[in-house]
Amino acid sequence: MALTLLLIAIAAVLATWLLLRRRNGLDRHRRAMAGVLDAADALESRLRTARSEIEAVAGEGDDPVREALQEMLRQRLWLQQHGAAASADQLDAVRESIDGARLRIDQQLQRIERARAPQA
Repeated sequence: MALTLLLIAIAAVLATWLLLRRRNGLDRHRRAMAGVLDAADALESRLRTARSEIEAVAGEGDDPVREALQEMLRQRLWLQQHGAAASADQLDAVRESIDGARLRIDQQLQRIERARAPQA
């Protein structure tokens, strides 16, 4: 009888541990997915700003930001189709890539701003 109770207690502890571990994994995936989407939104916003700044300097003929916006659309479609099955590490890598692209856009915007500033 005591052995049966001990086995039931061990099984309950193991089941609880497995549930918590799975839940933590799902939470991490959810946080990673939210991070990717937030980063994508931030990059899209910066790209729209960059487009406005470039048009102000170069006119409306050229649109170098279009390709980047199209890439963002491709990434969003990939997330919609594969994001649920992607690992949290894969999602983190996508977010880091998006963050890097946003930093590069920020650097380009700073160059534009310096070029537009009156020369002393």
